[in-house]
Amino acid sequence: MFSFSELVAQFETRLGNSQLFHGQPENLYEPCRYLLGLGGKRVRPALCLMGAELFGDLTEDAWQAAIGIELFHNFTLIHDDIMDKAPLRRGQPTIHARNGLTAGILCGDTMGIAAYQQMSRVQHKLHSILDIFNRTAIEVCEGQQMDMDFEQRDDVTEEEYIRMIKLKTSVLVAASLKIGAITGGSTGGNAEKLYQFGKYLGIAFQLQDDYLDAFGDANKLGKQAGGDILADKKTYLQIKAMEHLTPDQKASLQSWHGNQAEGKVEATLELFRLSSCDKQCREAVEHYSGLAFQALEDVACLSKRKQYLHDLAMALLDRQS
Repeated sequence: MFSFSELVAQFETRLGNSQLFHGQPENLYEPCRYLLGLGGKRVRPALCLMGAELFGDLTEDAWQAAIGIELFHNFTLIHDDIMDKAPLRRGQPTIHARNGLTAGILCGDTMGIAAYQQMSRVQHKLHSILDIFNRTAIEVCEGQQMDMDFEQRDDVTEEEYIRMIKLKTSVLVAASLKIGAITGGSTGGNAEKLYQFGKYLGIAFQLQDDYLDAFGDANKLGKQAGGDILADKKTYLQIKAMEHLTPDQKASLQSWHGNQAEGKVEATLELFRLSSCDKQCREAVEHYSGLAFQALEDVACLSKRKQYLHDLAMALLDRQS
């Protein structure tokens, strides 16, 4: 079996040798190559491969599925950046900022179609795998729409927020593991337990991200603390604070929405602390982490085969950036 870093290195070689997005017109395919060349952690394709390795040797099906998953993930990033009007991705210009809006839309469409083309190359249990892939693709779109809707609302509940991050973030993590398990010959029960592991891990990861953005060490994060606050994003912290602050404190928190005056981050963090939402967020991370590790424990295979997955989950949840 291979560690996460070993699988990522092998995946990069496979991706580099795949000859994806070479053709004409060049100004359609070059932006696709540009985005893939920016790298990224490659967590999702690696999880697909790790899910497969739990139950047997890596097959060509596992590699094809892993590439399809990474292409789909990058497709979502292109369109998310357009919707968010984001200028940077992985520290470099986004495609729409670099090549224009039309190029961004067409490149995203091409990347999405290529993801399905890649996934269709799986030889065994293709119907089951495409069913998971299709359902996941729709759920990711549902999550993105919910996230956009939340920008216009002040009454988002914790339950709604957890559902949104499950759909937008964690279902693709979960599907990566389940699809990988199926290519590795897993039974339906074990594949579903891996799906649950990925789902809860994804939720815990996003909640940890919310917490770190507000309360993390800016030097370790490598970026300005309070980015979500400055962008007026609905996060778990914001939602829980609105549940527990006094009416006057709620009014004070809401007064900062759309206001970029100096002191916004510090004032918001103080209100967050008064509401104890920081403590509640850490408790929620622990809760969903516990559910994730229990689901992994329930997968019926030797514990030593699950160690790399366990270690990766711990690293994702213990990160400072």
